[in-house]
Amino acid sequence: MNSEAVSALIAKNPSLKASKAQLEAMEPGSYGIHRSWGFGQIKSYDEASQRLIIDFQNKKGHPMDPAFCVGTLQILPANHLLVRKQTEPAVINKLIAENPAQLVVEGLQAYPNNATTAIDLEITLAEVLGEDKFKKWWSTAKKAIAKDPRIAVPAKKTECYILRETPVSAEDEIIEQFNGTRSARRRIALAEDLIGAAGSKDVKGDLKAILAGVAESVKDSNQLDAAERLYGAFVRDSLAKLVGVDPATLAPSQAELVANVRDLVAIAEKIPVQFQGRFLDLIKDTHPIEYRDAAFTLLKTSQGKFTTECINFLVENGHADELATALKRWQIEQNLRAPVLLWIVKNRHSKKFAKLLNDLITPRLLSAIFFAIDYEALQAASARRIPLADILSEDTELISDLLSTADPETARDLANALMLNQGFEELTKKSLLARFIKIFPGIQSIVAKDAESNEEQLLVSRESYEVKRVEYETIVSKKIPENSKAIATAREHGDLKENSEYKMAKQDQTVLMAQKSQLEKELSRARITDFKEATSDQVSVGSVVEVAAGSNGKTAKYTLLGAWDSVPEKNILAYKTPLGLALLGKKVGDSVKVKIGSSEEAYTIKSIGRYVDSR
Repeated sequence: MNSEAVSALIAKNPSLKASKAQLEAMEPGSYGIHRSWGFGQIKSYDEASQRLIIDFQNKKGHPMDPAFCVGTLQILPANHLLVRKQTEPAVINKLIAENPAQLVVEGLQAYPNNATTAIDLEITLAEVLGEDKFKKWWSTAKKAIAKDPRIAVPAKKTECYILRETPVSAEDEIIEQFNGTRSARRRIALAEDLIGAAGSKDVKGDLKAILAGVAESVKDSNQLDAAERLYGAFVRDSLAKLVGVDPATLAPSQAELVANVRDLVAIAEKIPVQFQGRFLDLIKDTHPIEYRDAAFTLLKTSQGKFTTECINFLVENGHADELATALKRWQIEQNLRAPVLLWIVKNRHSKKFAKLLNDLITPRLLSAIFFAIDYEALQAASARRIPLADILSEDTELISDLLSTADPETARDLANALMLNQGFEELTKKSLLARFIKIFPGIQSIVAKDAESNEEQLLVSRESYEVKRVEYETIVSKKIPENSKAIATAREHGDLKENSEYKMAKQDQTVLMAQKSQLEKELSRARITDFKEATSDQVSVGSVVEVAAGSNGKTAKYTLLGAWDSVPEKNILAYKTPLGLALLGKKVGDSVKVKIGSSEEAYTIKSIGRYVDSR
């Protein structure tokens, strides 16, 4: 906007005087971010209507009142990354591909004081790269940025990335941060970072001071749990070797921290992935007689990569035969947990573990998998993915491998178990069942029987479907897990016969499971409609029907919508109601009789319209 246009606006609205600089910045060609519309470019100013014409990404040529834009539109400087993405795309794309640290440096130069929060920077970069590419790129870019001496990297997302006036080496920055914090966890993490960076500079004197700080944290801090203290001792000892201090002189030793075998499971749940192998070796060194039993206990409760670490550890230490026996026993006892089952199916074709796993790839393993998936679905604290269910769906050869030795009766039992499983959506169940049928065609009868017992589809609006779906997800992801915790808590109170809290929690469980089952049936039958298929020729779902009552001649209009859409006070009826069912298929002039309670009323149809036309 030129000065004359700005002056005219201020004359009309004196309260805009304080925003004169902002208004003058809103000139054609400039770019900005609007709170609601996002990134856009001002194309022109229409003096007649006193409106800015702005091209937003999803709304071209949008007219806006400059007075309104003062509080909602932020004009970006020409060197802002989002602007340069439009004006210098080749330069920005080259920085993205070849020099992410320089991209961040130039991005920070566009902000006052050369600084912005981590949240703001990530949002901007995500818009520059696109959401799909950003995550993968950022995980690599952060490493380069952290090593750049020009950039101060924040510890938290709410803190700022800062472009330094004087570059500071990564080592000096870590030392500065270490000296500025009293958090034991943060000190251990920074000491670990410094070990990785120490090779590029002589920081031996500083390392000795940091070693003293880490040793103090490991020994005396009450901020650390057992796993954090053990890992802190590992970092401390690694640091000690760098500065020529004998780790044996430092207390507590790593061996002392794993001296109690009963503590190992709790420690294993929280140790960092990179320390898992060292943790198992430490157990062996500390407990040369008991380490094998300890490793089996850890395997039984392991998760993720630690499952693989435990199995490799046992095999490499000569316990493969005992491991095979234990896995078979756990399978029979239904004690194979999901992470171990996942490892088994992923490695079933591995030559390294062929002898170990050959006898496990049986229908019994598929039964154990279904049990584990069902259990995890019921225990889950949220509607999160179940990896074991995902691999069963994604690995197209898995079911055929597990059923290779099954007889038809066993296969039928497993197919029934699949159909009753809580961990799969209905469409996934049918897809998996098709793999059963390919091997055992007789199982097709299960599908036929299920189709026969399934009631007709329910026509529903998208809005009512979403309400039901949210109700279902609340039960599955919140109420059932909360109830499971309540049952577990009540069970700890003692004698179950006299335990009223336990009985009430179990009753609640019965109600919740019944609600869950009913909602699943209803949602599986639902077919979402927009009611556009309705016509004016005869009454159907989506019709607006005017009727006259036979008893008094009074007329009323009723809207027939989906099975879950009744709003009686607005004369909106579900087509499944008595009047709705009576009217379906009828034409103008037809009469129907409806019995509600003990009374019966006759209605004559006067007119038929469409709901979509009346909205």
